[in-house]
Amino acid sequence: MIQCLLEIKNKKEQAMYDGVSSLSADEIALFEQRYDTIVEEGLKLHTHEFEEEKRKRGKKKQSKGKNLLDRLKKYRRETLAFMLDFSIPFDNNLSEKDIQMAKVKQKISGCFRSEKGEKFFCRIRGYISTVKKHGLNVVKSITDAFKGKPFVPQACAQSG
Repeated sequence: MIQCLLEIKNKKEQAMYDGVSSLSADEIALFEQRYDTIVEEGLKLHTHEFEEEKRKRGKKKQSKGKNLLDRLKKYRRETLAFMLDFSIPFDNNLSEKDIQMAKVKQKISGCFRSEKGEKFFCRIRGYISTVKKHGLNVVKSITDAFKGKPFVPQACAQSG
């Protein structure tokens, strides 16, 4: 599965480099078929169940591999979304970086002193993250915000 997803990623990156806005329908169908085959083959390997435990409630225990395969099957569309929409990144590294600072702050301080302080922190970090993603100077953007001229992304400016 890793090889399949990385191959899709490389094909997408090559298409973007070539100035193409999407993969061909044949390529998409081929990758989707390959994805489904990998998931189904994996599920066949996990047909054995754990020995029945004496408890009568709850779900039966499954291996981590089986749980992953179940999620890959259930969330196929979400997993392959980066292949269909070139604006969706392959990984979630930016999202992880966005929450990293909050987790560091929480780890160092132990917690936020108030819910209001937490909201202010998140709002400021969100603004800084957005400014960085648009390639703008953070200090200048914060200064402009204090002057009453905050940066507003195009999509937000048009909708609101």
